[in-house]
Amino acid sequence: MRLFIVLPLVFAATFSHAAPPKAEAFAPVFELAGIRLLCEQSAPLVQRGLDKQQQAKLAKAFAADALCLDLAKRLVGDLDQAQLQQAKQLLDSPLAQRFTAAERAIGEDAGEGLANYRKQLAERPPRQDRLELIRRLDRAAHTTTLATLLRYEVGKTQALLALKARGETIGEQALSSQTKSQADALRASSAEAVESFMLYAYRQMPSSQLAEYAALYEQPAVTSLLEGSVKALPEVFAARRAALK
Repeated sequence: MRLFIVLPLVFAATFSHAAPPKAEAFAPVFELAGIRLLCEQSAPLVQRGLDKQQQAKLAKAFAADALCLDLAKRLVGDLDQAQLQQAKQLLDSPLAQRFTAAERAIGEDAGEGLANYRKQLAERPPRQDRLELIRRLDRAAHTTTLATLLRYEVGKTQALLALKARGETIGEQALSSQTKSQADALRASSAEAVESFMLYAYRQMPSSQLAEYAALYEQPAVTSLLEGSVKALPEVFAARRAALK
C-alpha cells in the first residue's frame, strides 16, 4: 500500500490516448502495491500438504515471476503508460513509504505484538472514527478483497488436485459452484485479520495521515490497477488449473 499527490485532471486527460505499457513495466508497481507478494505466496499456499513431487510440479506452475507477468498481460489494456507511471509515483511516495515501513515492522517482532494487540481489541475496541478510516483504506486498497481471492483460488486449486488424485475430473464452472459457499467465510476471516493488522501497524500514524493514505488509493490510476488485478487474478489461477495434468 504507498505520496499523496493529487494531480490535476488535465494530466490524465492529456495522456488519455497514450499507448498501453508493456507487461514488464508493471513489475515495480506490483511490488509497491503488494501484488507481487500475492504472486510469491501462491505457490507455497497451493503446495501445502502435498508430497515433494507434487510440490515441484506446482512450484513451476505457480512460479511468482510467471504468475505476475500473466497478471500484468491481462492489465495492459486497463492502464496507459501515463497512468501506470502515476500509480508508481503515488505508491512510491514518502507517505506511502512510511506506511510500508510500519507494515514491515510487524514482521520483525515475530507477530507477538500483533497477537497481543488482537486480544486487547476484544476488551478495548478502537475509536469508531479510527475504525472507519481503516475500513476506508481497506476498501480503497482492496486488501481484504485480494486476500480473500488468493485464499479462495488456492482452495479451489487444492480441491481440484484432490479430485484428480481420486481419478475424478471437473470443469472450472462446476468447481466454482462447489466451492462458492466458502467465499463468504473466507472474506469474513480475511476482513477481521486485515482490520486488526492495519489498526496495529498504523497505531502511531495520525488520523490525518491515514486519511491521506486512503485518498492515495482512491486516485484513479491506483484504483484501475487494483480493480484490474481483482478481476484478472481468478483468470490467472483458472489458466493454471487448466494446464495441470
